Amino acid sequence: MVNILFIDYSSRMEPDIVCRPSAFKHNVTEADIRWAFTTARYDLPVEGDEDKRLLIGFNVTGNPIEIMYNELDDGKIHVFHAMPCRSMFIDLLSQ
Repeated sequence: MVNILFIDYSSRMEPDIVCRPSAFKHNVTEADIRWAFTTARYDLPVEGDEDKRLLIGFNVTGNPIEIMYNELDDGKIHVFHAMPCRSMFIDLLSQ
């Protein structure tokens, strides 16, 4: 007998993401930011500033991007920084 597990991802809720204008300074689109949250490989508080989080995910074309955001009490995610991932953060992907 073979057991098969089916997982229904259709009911998975997307986070409520609000992008500040500063998030677009480096030509990262809102679609890129949303996709990075879906493909996140690293998402931890920033050392020394626990109110900020660093997320590394991928944009819609598969390139790594870094995102800095705050998660507020109302559950919303406020993205204030997004750009192509700098080399100083690429190593975090292997952790």
